[in-house]
Amino acid sequence: MSLAYDELGLFEFWAQRIARIAGGNGRRLFTLILVLGSLVSALFANDGAALVMTPVVFSMLKAMKVPEKTYLAFIFSIGFISDTASMPFTISNLVNILSTQYFSISFISYLKVMVLPDLVSIFASTVLLFLYFRKSIPGKMAFPEISMDGKSLSPLLKFAPIVLSILVVAYATTGIFGIPVSLIALPFSLLILYLGHRRRELHAVRILRVSPWQIVLFSIGMYIVVFGLSQAGLSTMISGLLSLIVNTPGPVHYILSGYLFAFLASSMNNLPSVMLGNLSISALGGHSYLVYANILANDIGPKFTPIGSLATLLWMDTLRRKEGIPISARFYMKTGFIMALPVLTLSLLSLMLVT
Repeated sequence: MSLAYDELGLFEFWAQRIARIAGGNGRRLFTLILVLGSLVSALFANDGAALVMTPVVFSMLKAMKVPEKTYLAFIFSIGFISDTASMPFTISNLVNILSTQYFSISFISYLKVMVLPDLVSIFASTVLLFLYFRKSIPGKMAFPEISMDGKSLSPLLKFAPIVLSILVVAYATTGIFGIPVSLIALPFSLLILYLGHRRRELHAVRILRVSPWQIVLFSIGMYIVVFGLSQAGLSTMISGLLSLIVNTPGPVHYILSGYLFAFLASSMNNLPSVMLGNLSISALGGHSYLVYANILANDIGPKFTPIGSLATLLWMDTLRRKEGIPISARFYMKTGFIMALPVLTLSLLSLMLVT
């Protein structure tokens, strides 16, 4: 769905509107781009946000003829916010889907808990990214005027906000009856592909061909690996650590459990990490706050290292091959650690208020 809307020009259109609202103010544009990235991540998942927003932002910066350090500030920030803002809905991250289905958590129940940590994460991420890259963000950025006459827009773009709102309501409603989100997302995606293809506004077959199916194959492979590791006793070891953590006083157990899950995510990738966490929590009897701490940490924790999430690896490869912007593992880890640790800590503390 994200690739279809990308080809239709939805994200480029939104970015152009944001550039017009920013009015040439570089700092305002930076903040609005992060807000847009957060919205796209929530509705189209972190993978979709990182992969479709990156070229859109790159094209915008190219039109502005900004220096290289400005490219790096905006591009890194959109990649960062794509993960740290992927908490509000079950469909915002594959990690969320895996955990909510494993513990049979409904769409609305999940949303009630995670909306506050998500808002805290977005706010903290935006502030920290701005402070870190403030010297690389020009005060004035001249964006060329582009005609955005609403009458010339495709109906698929005009009604995109309505379609997406209906989609979220459908997730929430069907979640009450335990219907998997995939049974809602799939027909909506096929409908958009069909309508766009019929109107000759996109090529459905090409979109299906270039979709990152390796993420699905990777996930299936990780299921096998994780359950093998669990049978070998790894989940028992993690359960032992968690049993010690849950007995610590005050907010310490929230922070320590989150740090443990984040360490696993950054060292082995967040998909096997979240599944190991689910198995370990289940062995302890399923402490509710641990379930959400596991999700939160596996959404934010991958930002510590490039291997933390498959979306990050795809994003870095896309930047290097298509845009010619190499991001070294050293720079990524240094910057990611400085940003992600306080964001993770604040988000875990906010989680304590709602669980």
